[in-house]
Amino acid sequence: MWRYIRDWGLSIGIAAAVFLTIQAFRPKPDLPDIAPDFELVDLNGHTHKLSEYRGQTVVLNFWATWCGPCRTEIPTFNEWADEHPDVPVLGISTDTSEAKVKATAKQLKMSYPVMLSDAATANAYDIASLPTTIVVGPDGQVEDVHVGTMMGWQLDMATR
Repeated sequence: MWRYIRDWGLSIGIAAAVFLTIQAFRPKPDLPDIAPDFELVDLNGHTHKLSEYRGQTVVLNFWATWCGPCRTEIPTFNEWADEHPDVPVLGISTDTSEAKVKATAKQLKMSYPVMLSDAATANAYDIASLPTTIVVGPDGQVEDVHVGTMMGWQLDMATR
């Protein structure tokens, strides 16, 4: 029994080390210290301007309907957003088809605002890989950038 537990523990430890190594070497967007402002309209017609969230920590999640890892992390973001109503989560899709984004948001039961990015916003945030999550502090500072699938505990750590 001890050998079985040891082998599984070793396997899990190696997998975690590989995962963390891959995360560490992924290229991250080159962002200024202060998050670039944007003004985007969500799927319900409400306008969201980043500067209007000053005084709050904000989670920006860039994603796409065709991105498997994005779709995998969305349930985590849904749950996290519901548990942390004081920290706005904004889903920013890089898709060009509003119909596809609406269908995906409905299918995945996205509980936070979802909007389509424009080219200027995607360029300002240097989005080259999806998913990319950026945490903006109450003062507008970029506090965390995460490229790849994000888990709930990572969101907790990034927003502290």
